Amino acid sequence: MGSWLSGPRAAAEEMGVEFGYRGQRLGLPENGPGSIAPVGRRVAAVFIDWALCVLIAYGLIAQRDSRAASNWALVVFGVVSLIGLGLVGSTPGKMLMRLRVVGLDGRRLSLLSAVIRTVLLLVVIPAVVWDRDTRGLHDRAAKSVQIRI
Repeated sequence: MGSWLSGPRAAAEEMGVEFGYRGQRLGLPENGPGSIAPVGRRVAAVFIDWALCVLIAYGLIAQRDSRAASNWALVVFGVVSLIGLGLVGSTPGKMLMRLRVVGLDGRRLSLLSAVIRTVLLLVVIPAVVWDRDTRGLHDRAAKSVQIRI
């Protein structure tokens, strides 16, 4: 009963299985710059980006129509993500949270990878399904990882 309540990872660890730290399988350091970004910082970065995009959509595009503003905010979010990831590997929220998205080889994302990641991020579901390195399906599909800078 205890293993069922604590989950499969805890049960495997009790049996002696070593999982290592997040990012070890990817060759990333455990802590500091270059390590996998913590989930809290990533969520905060998305909220910052979303708030900026809502302000842009409401202020510049859909003045006085809140339904249209929320629809346009998704478009603005996609454009900001695509441009930010394609050019510098970061969005305004990620910059404030000191995060960057890079390819598994440590280089900047290609335009195709940035498009794949952005489209899957807009769908939302792939972004909330993680592997044991806390990489979302959108990052796995784009062969990318979010790291601390």
